[in-house]
Amino acid sequence: MLYAVLKPIAVALMRLFFRLEVVSPGLVPATGPVLIVSNHVSVLDPPFVGASAPRPLFFMAKEELFRIPLFGRLIRALNARPVRRDGSDTRALKAALAQLEEGRALLVFPEGTRGEEGQPLREGKAGVGMLAVLSGAPVVPVYVSGTGAALPRGRSVPRPVRVRVTFGPPLHFKRDGRGAKRAGDDGRKEAYREAAQEMMRAIGQLRDQQVQSAAKSDNRF
Repeated sequence: MLYAVLKPIAVALMRLFFRLEVVSPGLVPATGPVLIVSNHVSVLDPPFVGASAPRPLFFMAKEELFRIPLFGRLIRALNARPVRRDGSDTRALKAALAQLEEGRALLVFPEGTRGEEGQPLREGKAGVGMLAVLSGAPVVPVYVSGTGAALPRGRSVPRPVRVRVTFGPPLHFKRDGRGAKRAGDDGRKEAYREAAQEMMRAIGQLRDQQVQSAAKSDNRF
């Protein structure tokens, strides 16, 4: 499997050029479905989180990428799965749920799009909360720092910036294949939003821990 072959090479390169530091990877369940949720500031985030996790991660990528000769075959071998980005949230949700139903670890970014390094976290999308509620899979929050400085928007060559990936304790949302047991669609949507915001709060706590840890290290000198 190409993923297994390339991962140790990628980890070695990341430690060499980016001084990759991984905190608490053992919090990721070793088996069974798990939803990995992370902040998102750079295109480097998926490979860095994937390299840091103790088990193979799967992720969704837009269908157009799989039509690129060779590249499409490469990302599929690296556990990417196609999803059509034509406004059909239902199709994307079903594709993601299928990965979890097969007992895989799925990486998603609740904010939806990339932000900026050092800026406040944005609200999580309700669709990620829906995914957690419908699957019942444990949700492991992750905070990544440094990737936005290493490769921000508009830059093609990464800078050798230190990157840290921190995993947090799993969150658990009661599974309900029909949606949250509240009256009406508004109740279900609110439950999904609450789940997504709980994920973002957990990611924010990991960010705060990183900041406090860095401050303590600076005070030692």
